[in-house]
Amino acid sequence: MYRFLLTPRWLGAAALTVVASVIMVMLGNWQLHRYQERSAINDRIDAADSTQAVPLTSILAVPTTAGAAGASPGKSHAWTKVTATGRYDPAHEIQARGRTVDGDVGFEIVTPLVLADGSAVLVDRGWVPAPAGGASAAPTVPAAPSGEVTVVGQVHLSESRPAAIEHRDGRLDTRRISLPRLAHEMPYPVYGAYVLLLEQTPANDAAFTRIPIDHEDAWQNGGYAVQWWMFSLMALFAYGWQARKEAQGSAAPRAADRPAKPTLRDRVAEADHQRAAARVAALREPVDRVEEADRRAAAERLAAADRLAAAEAARRAGPSGQD
Repeated sequence: MYRFLLTPRWLGAAALTVVASVIMVMLGNWQLHRYQERSAINDRIDAADSTQAVPLTSILAVPTTAGAAGASPGKSHAWTKVTATGRYDPAHEIQARGRTVDGDVGFEIVTPLVLADGSAVLVDRGWVPAPAGGASAAPTVPAAPSGEVTVVGQVHLSESRPAAIEHRDGRLDTRRISLPRLAHEMPYPVYGAYVLLLEQTPANDAAFTRIPIDHEDAWQNGGYAVQWWMFSLMALFAYGWQARKEAQGSAAPRAADRPAKPTLRDRVAEADHQRAAARVAALREPVDRVEEADRRAAAERLAAADRLAAAEAARRAGPSGQD
């Protein structure tokens, strides 16, 4: 009943269904990986207040080339809580404009922290509001503490979209914290990620607003994974359903094998045939002998009466013919 599955048409459909199903399973697995990756990021964000900070060099590769950024740690280390000790370099401080916190536009102030080995990590000390003159005016920025400073913060990956860098108000002014570009403005090697400040010794100035960290929408990726897997099952089900439908259609009697539905003309002819057959059958039925004898006697009487009438007519006609 299912031999049709071996035809080229159905073999091609089977191959296409399997390929599509495998691709959809792979897409579902990729979305699952994204869900796990983003869930891990959320866990690191939530654990920042409770976990112990680890040394910066245990997460980020130490840069070696002056004026260049080191290797990026990758998403698997984003938002990890780290600590480092060094001295701030306010001469190369950066103001990232157009940054929004709680609906207000302002600046993020990023200051290089030069470590003992001569390399530097950029530290985002916090957010300050834009002055009354707008984003083009210079913000009021608390000075970085002098002397040795110990910072604790979370690893923030470089922003991927580069932006122009200007020298304004004694600082580097930009819209994006793109480490490869900013590193060209520095006289020392720069780490491949920057640190979002959580704590500082001595304490950070109260004028700074701590930068909020948005959680990743991991459940969206989880939903996409389930959808792709369901699409894969639906493709296999659709193929099986079509094959079963085809098999049931081939098992049913074909139109040529089924008796034709009689037309009106056929029904009239059949009725005439039945009436003719009934008349023939009636003629072939045995006749009652008494009735047959009576019929013959009546016929003979009629014939005799006819003969007498004819003789009487001839007699009367004779004399008139003689005259």
